Amino acid sequence: MGGFSNFAISFSIISILTGAVTLYGVGLNAGGPVVMGIGWPLVTLFVLFVAAAMAELASAIPTSGALYHWASLLGGPAWGWITAWLNLVGLIAAIAGIDYGCAQFMVPLLGLADTPQNYLLVFGALLLSHAILNHIGIRTVARLNDFSALYHVAGVAVVVLALAFFAPKQPVATLFTQTFTTIQDQPYWFAFLCGLLQAQWTYTGYDASAHTIEETKNARVSAPWGIYMSVAVSGFFGYVMLAFVTLAIKDLPATAAATNPFIYIFEQALGGTFGRVVLWIVTLAMWFCGLSCVTSTSRMIFAFARDHGLPLSNVWNKVSRRYRTPAAGVWLATTLAFLLPCLISAVVAVRPKQLDFSKLYPAVTGISTIGLYLSYGIPLLLKLRAIRRGVWTARANGPWSLGNWSVPVNLVALVWIAFITVLFVLPPNDLTGYIFGGTLAVLLAFYVLRVRGRFRGPVPQARSQDELLKLEAEFEK
Repeated sequence: MGGFSNFAISFSIISILTGAVTLYGVGLNAGGPVVMGIGWPLVTLFVLFVAAAMAELASAIPTSGALYHWASLLGGPAWGWITAWLNLVGLIAAIAGIDYGCAQFMVPLLGLADTPQNYLLVFGALLLSHAILNHIGIRTVARLNDFSALYHVAGVAVVVLALAFFAPKQPVATLFTQTFTTIQDQPYWFAFLCGLLQAQWTYTGYDASAHTIEETKNARVSAPWGIYMSVAVSGFFGYVMLAFVTLAIKDLPATAAATNPFIYIFEQALGGTFGRVVLWIVTLAMWFCGLSCVTSTSRMIFAFARDHGLPLSNVWNKVSRRYRTPAAGVWLATTLAFLLPCLISAVVAVRPKQLDFSKLYPAVTGISTIGLYLSYGIPLLLKLRAIRRGVWTARANGPWSLGNWSVPVNLVALVWIAFITVLFVLPPNDLTGYIFGGTLAVLLAFYVLRVRGRFRGPVPQARSQDELLKLEAEFEK
């Protein structure tokens, strides 16, 4: 695998035609056009700090285990176990968010009635298509994943050109001055911050470049650049796309009130037929993104089960003899992804006065964002601890190094991760807090009662500089 292919994997999973599009209504209703004009580049800036810190770790410890192995190496098996579980929770929620978001586009485009049953039916069909392909079509999936990156660039180009040439446009200043919110019980500045979920969830999955590092040529340089540039390039193309989409809004209150504001904008700006053609192009990009995410998650399940980190690990670490795929992991990932919206619906049904079903999709994406970013942050925190203890010095850095900027960049990244973790569980995101908090409590109880003292992790903890350098040398072989 070359450097471009490594970049393409993360770029495809970030998928600006998925996160930025499916959560467009969340961002617009929270803070209006300013969320697109100012919020997107603001989140991009801080995510680049996280990406740079992760890229530096990938260069120093080039293992496909990535986050899970980094945490085990720097903190021991307990930290490795919780990192792997947080990553898994985030990935399962990501699959659910991607395919449920895709269903929100397919239902109206197929002319189906706007009912929860139809959304659930299409959602299940999308998951089934991804599971079957990942089970029996490993070569087809590999080709589709490679094609996906080029398709995303072409898809963004189609969206931008269609709006640029055929849609009426608001003044550019709209992106920086026009505020709007439907969150009435909070000050505008807080509503604006809640709208950042749109961009933050989009920027997930770029650790895929680290997971494929052992298959990449010149890995200690190419993979770190794949992590960093996938965020940077997504930030640029995403901003251009969101700018043109937002400037095409004719009636802001009517757009915000629409069932799907993104679809409404295209139907109003481009007309029914042409608008639907463009929207089908966007929807297919979401399908590609979901396919890639199931692929990545199934590999993570297989690797974690191989290290006996999951209940019934001997079941989930099986590889299909006929198709040579982690088939059990594929079906576990898609089944859990299907059950997550059902679980959230059950929580809403128990507390109907405090919660409502309109929060289901933001809750799914919020759980994904928090789970993934906490799994990103733990290895960064452990690295800073290793630096303070003298275990990690400049000798441990790989060729892709931040040098003297390493500690400040890691600190900024950790502060941002802590900030969004708190932000996305506060009202009106309290449903996310209930589900994620309950999940975390169950995980910690399970670790204390069943796992502690039994789970050894994939690699030994490095307790000195010499041990760290020796283990890094092993990974480089």
